[in-house]
Amino acid sequence: MVDRFNDGLLTPTETASHLQIPQSTLHSWLKSSAAGAPLVHQVEPLRNGQPSVPFIAVAEAHVLRSLRDLGLRMSEIREAAAAVRDAFHTPYGLVSKRIATDGVDIFVEHGLGDLRRARDGQAPIHEVVADYLRYLNWEPDDDFPTSLRLRQYPESVPVVIDPRFGQGRPVVAANRVAVKAITDLWEAGESVQDIAYDFDMTPEQVDAVCKAVVRLAA
Repeated sequence: MVDRFNDGLLTPTETASHLQIPQSTLHSWLKSSAAGAPLVHQVEPLRNGQPSVPFIAVAEAHVLRSLRDLGLRMSEIREAAAAVRDAFHTPYGLVSKRIATDGVDIFVEHGLGDLRRARDGQAPIHEVVADYLRYLNWEPDDDFPTSLRLRQYPESVPVVIDPRFGQGRPVVAANRVAVKAITDLWEAGESVQDIAYDFDMTPEQVDAVCKAVVRLAA
């Protein structure tokens, strides 16, 4: 069983690729801290070149990217991260499920109340926080996420990073089949219909996944 907090799941390069973050940006986040803890956590790899980014850090990087997409400065994000972590007594406050309730008020108190810099210019803070949290998935009675939906894939076929499946590779949420397994067959000339049959999917779902991968590679 992979430990979400202490076991390396992805390399920084893989993490940046899956989250569509520049590698230089992710490396900067891995070196930054707030409230005495890294903004994005990293563990010691078993060997050089092995995964050093645990799943919890993948989720943290997703949250940071979401906040940066809103136009927030890193100084504001560090201040808010410190406040949330102090309030929740955990270094992983930015990905705690409590951020959707208690954490919203903390954001407001620490200079991030004006989150109307969302793309439509109107979204209040609760909606902004809810927007990035909807990609994180929690099990009942678990304060920290167990999987992350990748937003570059269509909502009709949710694709997730789940440390319990696929060794950190993106998998289809419904059947836990690795996206690469699907696209490898498709690139080898297998028909969409046959792939769908093999993985208990519809041809439309297989087609949507393959088109998403082609679009990402373009």
